[in-house]
Amino acid sequence: MADQAPAPEEPATRAEDRIESVRVRRAPKISVFLALGAGVGILVALILTFSFGGASDVSPNTGLVYTQGQVFGFLALICITAGVALGAVVALILDRRSSKHTREVRADHESVHTDEP
Repeated sequence: MADQAPAPEEPATRAEDRIESVRVRRAPKISVFLALGAGVGILVALILTFSFGGASDVSPNTGLVYTQGQVFGFLALICITAGVALGAVVALILDRRSSKHTREVRADHESVHTDEP
């Protein structure tokens, strides 16, 4: 007869089940507001770049002539930063506003613990 290995013992498990009271609210996704703010900043920089026709003039401060691409780059740095900051402020305002509309719900919290060697 062949020697058979003993069957492995199943680990002991114990489960806890309790009802808890939790607070639920809807919160805005801040990353969406930051991305929208950056998009609005790019759009504003694009509009400002082509709305003023001074790209062929010599700058009075530096004495250089800047191309429209360079002007767009400078304006994009400023407008994207301002747009992201504005998006963050709007998201924080909406987050504060949504924190007032919390509600309490009851949730079933189940946790299973195993005793593994």
